Amino acid sequence: MRQQLITKQTLPKVPSWVPEAARNYLAHTESGATIRDLARHSGRHASTVLRQIRTCETRRDDLLVDEALRRLGGLVSTAKSTGSPTKERHMNGNTISRNGTGTTLSELRLRQEAQRVLRRLCERGAVLAVATEMDRAVVVRETEGGTTRTAVVDRDVAEALALKAWIICDTPGRISRYHVTARGRAALGELMAEEENAATGLREPAVILAADGAAPRPSRVAPSDTPLAALARRRDKDGTPFLGADLVRAGERLREDFELAQMAPRMAQNWDHFLTHVDEGGAVPEAPGYGAEAARARLIGALRDLGPGLGDVALRCCCYLQGLETAERKMGWSARSAKIVLRIALHRLKRHYERLGARADMIG
Repeated sequence: MRQQLITKQTLPKVPSWVPEAARNYLAHTESGATIRDLARHSGRHASTVLRQIRTCETRRDDLLVDEALRRLGGLVSTAKSTGSPTKERHMNGNTISRNGTGTTLSELRLRQEAQRVLRRLCERGAVLAVATEMDRAVVVRETEGGTTRTAVVDRDVAEALALKAWIICDTPGRISRYHVTARGRAALGELMAEEENAATGLREPAVILAADGAAPRPSRVAPSDTPLAALARRRDKDGTPFLGADLVRAGERLREDFELAQMAPRMAQNWDHFLTHVDEGGAVPEAPGYGAEAARARLIGALRDLGPGLGDVALRCCCYLQGLETAERKMGWSARSAKIVLRIALHRLKRHYERLGARADMIG
């Protein structure tokens, strides 16, 4: 009977991706479970559980970790109530609906978003910037031409990444900046490997989201640079960059929509035939906002504006992250031609986004 009581106190409303240390911390602080009971239930020594709880309390100095624990604490309070919808007050003053179903960050969505965001953070000079008054976090990368925004991240996803220690803040302040950790790089490698195995019919145990111990050995290496970033470092004969910062931003903008669009339930994963679908014509679907369907609509509109050839090289180099030589070989082009065609495509892509104006904004 005592064991059943403790099982109920181990937070049935908390998602499975939450680390064991955070679960024990919430069970102790929100549900009143004793350290000895938690140790008995988890099979840990009481000193280990105590150390987990103290570590979580110390980590609350981190903005995103503190908000994650506040958010999860609200779920625990909901679980102890009658199950009716509740409201959680976010730190920045926004009220977020909580009903224990659709508004909780799921493990599947975390997997999708983590792969997208961690890939961006593994790029050279990339950090995740977040402030208390911001509804979303952004990934920015320092370039020679200034700062380029490469991704927009929902607040609950950023909180989960911080709680799992996949990102860490070295420079707290009005705007806190997070960078990817070794554990985050290892997690990204595992996520990429699982995706490849799923595509080939293989399956591996999904351990990285539930494990709270040492980070698993990465089986894939995340890219630290992109074809656009590498090309932007090249110089013309007069010393000017081969790709200006505005062209790099246009290409990164296309890639962000590409990655978001893949989260749409009806988006085909066979990207080899995607341009064929784009070229079928018809009206571009209207889907304003930041979601997957909106990103899909913007992606189709941009590639349709580029047309064959330009759309192919932009999709391969900006979205697939294929190198120039690989793109030339895949499309049967002559050597050293892809970089010229890509620059033409980026110029047209830049004009496309300028014509859209505010409608092209990722945070619409």
